[in-house]
Amino acid sequence: MFDTYFICTAPRSGSTLLCRLLTATGAAGRPESYFHRPSLEAWKQANGVAASANADELAVLGEVFQAVLRDASDGCDLRGIRLQAHSLPFFLEQLRRIHPGTESDKARIERIFGSTCFIHLKRPGKLDQAVSYLIAEQSGLWHRNADGSELERLAPHKDPLYDFDRIAACKAEMADYDATWDTWFQTERISPLRVTYPDLASDPLAVLRRVLVALGKDPKCADGVTPPVRKLADATNAAWVERFLADGEARNKKGAVKAP
Repeated sequence: MFDTYFICTAPRSGSTLLCRLLTATGAAGRPESYFHRPSLEAWKQANGVAASANADELAVLGEVFQAVLRDASDGCDLRGIRLQAHSLPFFLEQLRRIHPGTESDKARIERIFGSTCFIHLKRPGKLDQAVSYLIAEQSGLWHRNADGSELERLAPHKDPLYDFDRIAACKAEMADYDATWDTWFQTERISPLRVTYPDLASDPLAVLRRVLVALGKDPKCADGVTPPVRKLADATNAAWVERFLADGEARNKKGAVKAP
């Protein structure tokens, strides 16, 4: 039986869908990005810790972790935490401050969060992932509810503008995020539960049941749960992917012609 699970992921991999599905079961806590931004001040704000400005940082860290232990359970006997790859280095640094020494990162995590299951949620199609990220970033809209209404908007609407170089850079960054997790799992000798975006998107309840079983929960907890968010990808995403592939082919041909 696990005390905590971490959804280890990267942006635009379907983690919001998986988190909300798990929350809806009423048996798997409330997985959220409690450690999203890499700063202690951001952690305090995100987790409602009102420590004074001159408070000892280690004491503040302890308060933050206690708040997460409470909120991530949502009254259940299991806690859920989503951790993005870009949040991992700072998160591990804070663990090492609290529990210095030669023990592993996994051991430090389990000293705070108890027996822990690691779920690696990734999106194999890096081009689709990069396009999804940039369109969300430019348009300001990150998620929609199942009924089509806006769930999460981080900026006023702007029409997204295609940019080959930005897509290429973002595609490489998304691949680096996956490599970050794979390297860390290997170093820590962790065998995570592997979940992919295509499986989650095509049959979310089947994935939900599989995760529940891995967590030691009754898969029947998924009965009656409906996907709470709607897929954002539309004709714009498809057009950008097609254009990027065509532009990449044209650039490769141009480079081949110039080569001696």
